[in-house]
Amino acid sequence: MPYEICNSDILQNHVFASLPQMERGVAKVLGGDPKGNNFLYTNGKSVIIRNINNPAIADIYTEHPHQVTVAKYAPSGFYIASGDVSGKIRIWDTTQKEHLLKYEYQPFGGKIKDIAWTEDSKRIACVGEGREKFGAVFLWDTGSSVGEISGHSKVINSVDIKQTRPYRLISGSDDNCGAFFEGPPFKFKFSITVSDHSRFVNCVRFSPDGNRFCTAGADGQIFLYDGKTGEKICALGGAKAHEGGVYAVSWSPDSSQLISASGDKTVKLWDVGTSTALTTFNMGADVMDQQLGCLWQKDHLLSVSLSGYINYLDKSNPDRPLRTIKGHSKSIQSLTVHKNGGRSYIYSGSHDGHINILSLGGGHTGENNDFSGKGHSNLVTKMAVDDADQLVTCSMDDTVRFTSVTKKEYSASNLVKMDVQPKHVSVAAGGLALAVCIGQVVFLKDKKKVFTLDSLDYEPEAGAIHPGGSTAAVGGADGKVRLYSVQGSTLKDEGKSVEAKGPVTDMAYSKDGAYLAVTDEKKVVTVFTVADNYSVKNDFYGHHAKVVTLAWSPDNEHFASGGMDMMVYVWTVNDADKRLKIPDAHRLHHVSGLAWIDEHTLVTTSHDASVKQWTLKF
Repeated sequence: MPYEICNSDILQNHVFASLPQMERGVAKVLGGDPKGNNFLYTNGKSVIIRNINNPAIADIYTEHPHQVTVAKYAPSGFYIASGDVSGKIRIWDTTQKEHLLKYEYQPFGGKIKDIAWTEDSKRIACVGEGREKFGAVFLWDTGSSVGEISGHSKVINSVDIKQTRPYRLISGSDDNCGAFFEGPPFKFKFSITVSDHSRFVNCVRFSPDGNRFCTAGADGQIFLYDGKTGEKICALGGAKAHEGGVYAVSWSPDSSQLISASGDKTVKLWDVGTSTALTTFNMGADVMDQQLGCLWQKDHLLSVSLSGYINYLDKSNPDRPLRTIKGHSKSIQSLTVHKNGGRSYIYSGSHDGHINILSLGGGHTGENNDFSGKGHSNLVTKMAVDDADQLVTCSMDDTVRFTSVTKKEYSASNLVKMDVQPKHVSVAAGGLALAVCIGQVVFLKDKKKVFTLDSLDYEPEAGAIHPGGSTAAVGGADGKVRLYSVQGSTLKDEGKSVEAKGPVTDMAYSKDGAYLAVTDEKKVVTVFTVADNYSVKNDFYGHHAKVVTLAWSPDNEHFASGGMDMMVYVWTVNDADKRLKIPDAHRLHHVSGLAWIDEHTLVTTSHDASVKQWTLKF
């Protein structure tokens, strides 16, 4: 029977959260904690809560079975309501680490786009893309209706409730109109007419004191209204507030100012009394610099770019944010770790070709950065750092790149074009690299192709070069691992092979070259002893689904494997029954990458776009 080390021997000591998931032309709603300490947003099936003063401190809620679109704190600060694409609203506890579910409702069938609470935290309004109706207002503890959101003929994008009595509710829709409601129970009072906005209304927000509300539209206009009567006061900035569509607005705590985020790549700070722009924050010239969300939280002014980057705006220097939080907004596919200058760095590659650099140690733990210049344009399938301090990456854009981790800059001269799509890359000392492509194995030396194996009678899936540079092992979809001899600049097939238990998915030599570990689709990891003519050392069983990734510990006695079953196991080479299990390492997402910082610290990545660091005790 396998001997499983108890979970007290595993400590999750860091969660490095993903960025918001962004979509061009779609507003991103940011939620703020009423105490002003945290902000929150969504990515995939996750709700991410981040500390506003130290964004490296994060928590992730992962209980939605579908993609989450919006999350908002209750004014009490004790609960968060989050809504997903299926129309489900989950109300959950913020005070406990477990985030226990309090209530779950389905106000309508279809994507929820915005949520608002009444100031007593007892009523919730939600709007979106329902099939029979586009919105609902209900009691938080029973789900009973407290009014009707009507008056719109198309999808409702935004909703807000006046935080002072008498309550008022406003909504904004793709029918170019806003709607004004009185309650509770909330009843439709009148439409804010077509003569105001000529295109979709993206965002509606009451001022904190309830005296005014504003509507922001895809036509670049922002209008101010009286919060109690709904009468129009003025348009901010005269004819047009922005050159592009306005996606979000957020009021200052004292209700005297507001910020607006626009597709024209700017954020503007407005004085409400004079309806003039005090400051224009220029966020860049690239399409990814479009601003799709914003939040005014205490003294912090935040905006979100189409890239997913979160900008902390500086009123005294509008062309340069105080800080920019970088990271991944798309699922992470590959991972490696490298030490440089006494500090560890986590490199991760995502679905969209983005490579992130995460610093560990000192005052820089949790800082994200990226390489300058133009990098991969498609999914980064595998990565490793060679002995020349180059990050070697392969991508579905049919290239292998060699990028200096010290210069942190992409270069066209360090790109090697492949004939077909590469799916796996490994490195060894002396500038050697092995790229496994569809139907091809390419051997590289000093950033140049020197030898290609093609017309193969099997489909290669993964490869590994022995640390000594003597052997290149290639695993196939037929379950065989072929051992090619490295002779100068060629790979020689001497007819040597070993058998895995099924189609090979990943493989790696231990750091000292003593063992070769191979994972397969049949849920098994097989370890071969190199010195004993690649005889089987042990088979490791435990995964309930296909094993997709593995990584050797620097101690050469342990290795980790991750599978489609969302499990991570840490195995002991000499005892197949002694294992450490991390269940649900990334809840509802399978693990896509593993790497070791040291013999007691493991890093995992996943399709949830987050990076987690675990401390293990053996």
